[in-house]
Amino acid sequence: MSTVTATTDRRAAGSLFGLAYGDALGKPTEFLTVGEIVRRYGPAGPRELDGDPAQVTDDTQMALAVAWALHDAPARTPEAVEPLLRQRFVDWSVSPENNRAPGMTCLRACAELSRGTRWQEATVAGSKGCGANMRVTPVGLLDVDLDTLAGLAQLQAGLTHGHPTGLAASELTAYAVRLLRDGTALPELPGLLAARAHEQRAIYRDDWLGDLWQRPGVTTAAEFIARGWDDCLLALGRLDAALARPDDGGDPCRLTGEGWIAEEALATALLCALRHPDDPVGALARAATTAGDSDSIAALAGAFVGAAQGMSAWPAGWATRIEYADQLTTLAAALD
Repeated sequence: MSTVTATTDRRAAGSLFGLAYGDALGKPTEFLTVGEIVRRYGPAGPRELDGDPAQVTDDTQMALAVAWALHDAPARTPEAVEPLLRQRFVDWSVSPENNRAPGMTCLRACAELSRGTRWQEATVAGSKGCGANMRVTPVGLLDVDLDTLAGLAQLQAGLTHGHPTGLAASELTAYAVRLLRDGTALPELPGLLAARAHEQRAIYRDDWLGDLWQRPGVTTAAEFIARGWDDCLLALGRLDAALARPDDGGDPCRLTGEGWIAEEALATALLCALRHPDDPVGALARAATTAGDSDSIAALAGAFVGAAQGMSAWPAGWATRIEYADQLTTLAAALD
């Protein structure tokens, strides 16, 4: 990606702010039925930020934690990044602002991390919740090689979500952000993500993950990580099937999953972005009008659309009305 493109389009800003905008639009709808959402907001769903500032959830808070850890890291290595991620996650977990229905997996893992437990033992080994990839967008915005991107994406996921699908879905989410920021068209994304999943299926990054793979019933590291990539490929297959059908305007979760788990959050967010290529706010509203994990789905949809289109995708007045606008601005400036 050229410096001119990054400066003009402000794609890092578009992605980070898009994540926060989607999160804010999905926050009040997360635990409502589609019928209740439509009665409250109309058939188009929520399209306006509510409040000044408009509040976000733990999705944006933890994305900021990842972004600041990467911002402050002296090197893009596991030794340099892991302690900073640990501290940021622990600080988030005990912050008075952590009052937005945080995920129990993150809270449980952070409690262990705060005691100094090795992260491979602190993590919730069986969890592939979307907390693994709702916060990974900043990794996709870094100017690093793909091996480093993969390692960082999986490491930040692994500190709390130790399931191989959480690792693989986080890498794919960061890779999607990278591709879009570099100019890949949204419709090309599903095929490129599937190709990446096939390429990486047997690759376990032990320099980043250590002995995380060692679980009862697992005989090799390759077997462990392949389970995660296979789950992602199934989710991408459902995405392809959904895209092959006419859009009925209904809840996208019916086709690609409710998004509580990582691979479904990725697939459903992509479905919303792809269904509304010329209406960025419409993509967020569609993601927020679901029976599933609306804030996380909308946050990821916003990250994708913003990476593709930059800050021009979003209403100009929103940038000063979103919670944590100062942090988002500072971090985006360092990445654009």
